[in-house]
Amino acid sequence: MASHEPPVSTDIHERPVDLLRELIRFETVNPPGDEKPCIDWIGDLFEAYGVEYDTYARDPDRPNLLARVPGGDAPPLLLYGHVDVVPVTDQEWTHDPFEGVLEDGYVWGRGALDMKSGVAMFLATALRVAAEDEQPAGDVLFLALSDEEGGGDDGAAFLVEEHPELFDDVEYALGEFGGFDMEIAGVESHPIQVNEKQVCWLEVTFRGQSGHASLPISGTAMGKMASFVRQVDGERLPVHVTPPAERMFESLADELPDAHGERLQALLDPERTDDVLDEMGADGAMFDALLHNTANVTRVRGGDKENVVPEEVTAFLDCRLVPGQEPDDVVRELEALTGMDLDVEVVRFDPGPPAADMGLFDELAGHLENATGGVAIPLLMPGGTDGRHLAKVDVQSYGYIPMQLGELPFLELVHSGDERIPAETVEWGAERVYEAVRAYDG
Repeated sequence: MASHEPPVSTDIHERPVDLLRELIRFETVNPPGDEKPCIDWIGDLFEAYGVEYDTYARDPDRPNLLARVPGGDAPPLLLYGHVDVVPVTDQEWTHDPFEGVLEDGYVWGRGALDMKSGVAMFLATALRVAAEDEQPAGDVLFLALSDEEGGGDDGAAFLVEEHPELFDDVEYALGEFGGFDMEIAGVESHPIQVNEKQVCWLEVTFRGQSGHASLPISGTAMGKMASFVRQVDGERLPVHVTPPAERMFESLADELPDAHGERLQALLDPERTDDVLDEMGADGAMFDALLHNTANVTRVRGGDKENVVPEEVTAFLDCRLVPGQEPDDVVRELEALTGMDLDVEVVRFDPGPPAADMGLFDELAGHLENATGGVAIPLLMPGGTDGRHLAKVDVQSYGYIPMQLGELPFLELVHSGDERIPAETVEWGAERVYEAVRAYDG
């Protein structure tokens, strides 16, 4: 395990790269997480700066930390991020993924992009504000979370369910996912997440004729399940044009040349959506996910002996629902697609708001656009973040981890081997976050 410098310095806010390297050196792979040493280290930093904080935990080995930098009378602004990371099993790495190596201008390691770089930016900002004489307009809250990669049950979900009072008076928060640069049809854009698809996990159970596997048997549970999987695999569910997707596509279309802009506008016409997506091919994969509920079979369970045809088989589906949809909606869509009357159990559903509060978007967009010359766009995220949990206590999250990555393939490196980030962009991003915090007046 990597060693750690004792967090006694009160100028480390000036070195966000060093903060990131230290964060990477905590092996917070989820499962099991083991975030406590990392959270304790962050707590020691705030203590050195004279900032009060508390920790909250469902599991003592997986605490969450909330620090408060006092400010004026404006509503608090929350900066939050998760310190757990995904495994590195069976991946190839140039450097040890938990050493925080700085080489060739990059910080290498698991979490360099998702999302310890964001935590370093937020931490540097909170500590910097604490070290300065000028009080912010409102309290600046810093929240370090466990268990985001596992769904947040020991992290944001736990806090929202058991300690909702922590978020009293908080209207807006900065977290993941967004702020990075992305070229679309020659236009430099910076997506800022304002909403996300909803996590919905289903178990579908199939029953059929059982018997000895040496005999021909029809109508088996396994056969029914295989038919279901074959029909669901790669088939689109119905189109849903939601307000968050509409705003995202219209914002993009306004910045693109006529032909590209018209094609994005065409995506918002349900009668043309799927044809346009087919024309776009792989380039439209993310847009596809934002305009449909999705359902993917990720596990199957059934049978306990090689020579026995099982009477019951279960398929597990990871569904992601567009804002405003419910589990019953995607079940109806699956039944219409397959022609089956399905036996479904909803294992998990994390609902989110049908529309975003865009009250802080223009201000954040302005900071990015002034710094880059690009255009900021509102992002509907196809995956899930801790923002969906905070939405339950009426906190609007904005994905705001500013990055200038150039040719670095951001989406290909997240959760992959050789995850890395340019050191200079960590410093640049921390400065952008600080600007946003100082400009915020509620």
